[in-house]
Amino acid sequence: MGEPLLLLLHGLGATGAVWAGWEPALRDRWPGRWRAPDLPGHGKAAGLSEYSFEGLADALVPLVEPGTVVMGHSLGGVVGLALAARAPVAAVVGLGIKVAWSAEELDRARALAQRPVTWFATREEAVARHLRVSGLAGLVAEDDPAALDGVREADGRWRLALDPAAFGVGAPDMDALVAGASHVVLARGELDPMNTDAQLASYGTSVVTLAGLGHNAHVESPRQCMTLLEALR
Repeated sequence: MGEPLLLLLHGLGATGAVWAGWEPALRDRWPGRWRAPDLPGHGKAAGLSEYSFEGLADALVPLVEPGTVVMGHSLGGVVGLALAARAPVAAVVGLGIKVAWSAEELDRARALAQRPVTWFATREEAVARHLRVSGLAGLVAEDDPAALDGVREADGRWRLALDPAAFGVGAPDMDALVAGASHVVLARGELDPMNTDAQLASYGTSVVTLAGLGHNAHVESPRQCMTLLEALR
């Protein structure tokens, strides 16, 4: 594939800094350049007036160049698939995508999207909440860039950088999204409770299960997850 650009897209509630642990493996094993942007409404990126997978993908189109490969975790995997229908993306690896949603789960997500911003007296309190919301509690330290980039300060108070409205993005139409991409690999950690091998296999694309890893497999073992990219070459 030459020296393609790699876009690393984080999941809901996280930021591009969640990929910082990939730098040693990427330097050793990725042949091109890479970028890990914040999705709209996350980290330092501006929010959207209304959140959809298509709207999130539209914001990333200017970053894509011919032959770009996308590695996306959870929400980022869905955004990568939507991006492939809008820009010259050569391949998408979707890791840990939740593909089956119950009515109760969607109702709960919509309720979270309507909640006002919660403010905290200290950065430490905000960071602790960010780590829980992003699923990173116990996986990264409180002074890790993936933790610190997830909060912001205003007038002496602290909040999550995440726009709560992003929870209202909804459930992905995976059949249409997979059909709109030229090369798709769906992957999951063996211990991920958010999906199953059978669910991912139902879309008729390549499926890889990463032994011993959970939902945040990309944080647990960057080098093991690198095999997903190496299989594309």
